[in-house]
Amino acid sequence: MTPVAWADLPDLTALKSDPQVYALMLGGVRTKVQVMAELAEDLVFWGRTGIGMWSVRDRVTDAFLGTTGLMDRPDGRGIALRFAFWVHVRHHGLAREAAGAALRFGHLRVPTIIAVARETNLSSRLVLGGIGMKIASRFERDGEAMVIYESRRAS
Repeated sequence: MTPVAWADLPDLTALKSDPQVYALMLGGVRTKVQVMAELAEDLVFWGRTGIGMWSVRDRVTDAFLGTTGLMDRPDGRGIALRFAFWVHVRHHGLAREAAGAALRFGHLRVPTIIAVARETNLSSRLVLGGIGMKIASRFERDGEAMVIYESRRAS
């Protein structure tokens, strides 16, 4: 895992424009212009807070596998853990491993971290529960039931 950088733009654009990966994400599938704007925001967030999004790559081949990390939610709910991986690398524990590492790193700077998943997104919910996040509340967005998970830094 390495902090996102401008060199990741082609990989991030491909991932975020794939409906199999991003159709269910907040904001949905992205255009290249949207990905560029989000990457710029990610870089500023890293500089301002010392936390942010990472590119996840294969240790052997350096192939781009997805992203994980932390970002300030646009709805004001707080600092949130996020992750997205190519469909072909799912179900091998990678999201759990990477998201868990991002959560532990984030807690070095942030006492409370949330994550939001659709109630029907069992894969993401299993990852979040598997790294120790607990259900904190629920809300509805665009007619979809959403679940907020929370993790608090150990005292």
